[in-house]
Amino acid sequence: MALAVDLDQTFPRRFVPVEADMGIWEHIEPLFRQLLDAPPESPAALERWLEDVSELLSALDEERTRRYVAMTCQTDDPEREKAFLFYIEHIVPKVKPLAHALDEAYLRSAHSPGLPPRYRLLDRLIENRVALFRPENVPLETEEAKLKQQYQKITGAMTVTFRGREHTLQQMARYLEETDRPLRQEAWELVARRRYQDREAIEEIFDQLLALRETIARNAGFADYRAYAFRQRERFDYTPEDCLQFHEAIEQAVLPIVRGLLEQRRRLLGVEVLRPWDLQVDVLGRPPLRPFESASQLVSGVDAIFARVDPDLAAQFRFMRDRALLDLESRKGKAPGGYQSTLNELRAPFIFMNAVGLDDDLRTLLHEGGHAFHMLAARREPLIDYRSAPIEFAEVASMGMEMLASPHLGVFYASPADARRSYREMLEKIVGLFPWVATIDAFQHWVYTHPGHSREQRRDAWLQVFWRFRPGVDY
Repeated sequence: MALAVDLDQTFPRRFVPVEADMGIWEHIEPLFRQLLDAPPESPAALERWLEDVSELLSALDEERTRRYVAMTCQTDDPEREKAFLFYIEHIVPKVKPLAHALDEAYLRSAHSPGLPPRYRLLDRLIENRVALFRPENVPLETEEAKLKQQYQKITGAMTVTFRGREHTLQQMARYLEETDRPLRQEAWELVARRRYQDREAIEEIFDQLLALRETIARNAGFADYRAYAFRQRERFDYTPEDCLQFHEAIEQAVLPIVRGLLEQRRRLLGVEVLRPWDLQVDVLGRPPLRPFESASQLVSGVDAIFARVDPDLAAQFRFMRDRALLDLESRKGKAPGGYQSTLNELRAPFIFMNAVGLDDDLRTLLHEGGHAFHMLAARREPLIDYRSAPIEFAEVASMGMEMLASPHLGVFYASPADARRSYREMLEKIVGLFPWVATIDAFQHWVYTHPGHSREQRRDAWLQVFWRFRPGVDY
């Protein structure tokens, strides 16, 4: 049974005035000053003060999130871009020093040691933030955020014309599942050429991001950005060396399985060598799985699956559906990928994805639904720092939801054989995910421990890592 969540509960402002606009600095600054000018005089007062701090930070975070969501949902809308960039350029840089001052005030308080044991984790989180904060990094972080937004704008604009129709790159994935090999090759190469058109712009963004991040790390007293990032991401319990050992374990334990699956695929497809356009097609030549044709069908089916897993989960999913907290279909101008974000004042999740009718899209919504249920389970928590799981654990809820839902795929597939096929494809992709995770992570370790490298050196490093974890496919 799912953890009971009171979906009717609301979280009205208690400290932040109802009329306060979190996009107007003149409404925001006095609230920080009020908190800083009234140090708590008892442990109980300090707990109340922390809740007021969380209320303010939640309101600010929701304002930023709503603008980010709006921008990613339509990256080619200049008004949405303007609203997001205004917040990043004119609100966030002013908030950061005052949020830092609140952290320092908490650590200075004579009453923090007297708080209950549940606050010890908060102590560690705040101590870490205070140790990392540098005023000179605030404008650099603003530039970093703007560059990431520009990357999303570039990738959101990528489309191709295929067979007389304009497609997003996500929509082109449908053709990679077709049994016609020349068609798959044509589709794959067209997408690759389109990405290549923006290579220079993306490389330039990456170069600028690297330079900014190296400077941020040095300013904070770290030898390289990797060391800084481990602290900034609160990775207190493992080291970069542990990650490198994990890569080796994947290479030794998982890659042999992947090689076997790829060889089986090559043999069943009857090709001399696997090419990248051979990786999504059914090996037995069956038509692609097409579980839905519209977002409404996807939502209806996933709702039925959640109801079978647990009625409480279905109720939580409908909570999101009824409040327009889902944006699921791919379209021109929409940022690529998928995510679950949190509206911290409403205490509700938002799911973003690019569905085009694939079996993978069904998995994506189940996956993001798992993140959303995880968030809703923590919605009564008053402290914003405690409402989200570390990234190392967050995927337990999402991938766990995929597994829990798997016995109920008959909602989408009338044929038991198709449901079994979908389940097998999921299991194979889980195995294949491990080498891909190692690929991206190993590349990041190289990138951020080799400051000043050239683009050519970076490409060589990428190819070395890529081929280490990607056997059996001729690119």
